[in-house]
Amino acid sequence: MNNPKISVLMPVYNGEKYLMTSIESILDQTFQDFEFIIVDDDSTDDSWKIINDYKKKDKRIVALQNKINLKTSKTLNVGLSKACGKYIVRMDVDDWSYPNRLQTQYDYMEARPKVGVSGGTIEVCDKNLQVLNVREYPQTDGDLRKIIFLYSPFAHPATIWNRELLVNLRGYNENIPLSQDAELYFRLGSISKFANIKDKLVKLRMHTDSSSSSRNIIQEKYAIYARIKGIFEYGYSARLVDWLYIILRIIVMFIVPAKMKFWLFNLLRRKK
Repeated sequence: MNNPKISVLMPVYNGEKYLMTSIESILDQTFQDFEFIIVDDDSTDDSWKIINDYKKKDKRIVALQNKINLKTSKTLNVGLSKACGKYIVRMDVDDWSYPNRLQTQYDYMEARPKVGVSGGTIEVCDKNLQVLNVREYPQTDGDLRKIIFLYSPFAHPATIWNRELLVNLRGYNENIPLSQDAELYFRLGSISKFANIKDKLVKLRMHTDSSSSSRNIIQEKYAIYARIKGIFEYGYSARLVDWLYIILRIIVMFIVPAKMKFWLFNLLRRKK
């Protein structure tokens, strides 16, 4: 495919359980001018076979496979290096996109050339895609910058990015194995504007038992690191409440069980 308007980018590692659902939700989009870059990170299950089966049926799929397991940041950059679209749309293997997602996000970005990344509302679901709660995000650049130290301004699997800006920033920081999206938001926000739309874009499966407590601590560490880096390296101004929140997150990181952190986060982010 030559010069598609959108490159959908999805990393996969041992995702056979939900892979077909996520792939079909993209192939069934009302907006058709896209390429679908799926990068298998040396899976040990049938993910690569499933990807290739779909590739044979649909020429829009670009199937890539890492020879060794590179983890998320490097895998995303592998896909980004092959992307040709004006915009990059993120997709995760566990999730499901609404049929009008690409059209909605493409139209929004086309009308706002100063926006480097935008997202939208997501529905947090159980493993069967039954909605548990709805998560909305602030919509304006100013409001998003006010909360960037408190919680993520975007749902990463619901984002669309200006590819040129993303490439100029050299993509995801490969030295950050977790919370790589948080660090990238700070970098991109230093040269462009943020935005979100109110539309529901993605159903996101939430697995409360999918990560060990040690992994959660590591992820939280990198999320805090991204915020501190935003202040000292990218020129963001933190209020007193932001600093207090960072300190609180450090304390919570070591004493609150992972399941309780998950519950608290969803309580705070639940649609009012």
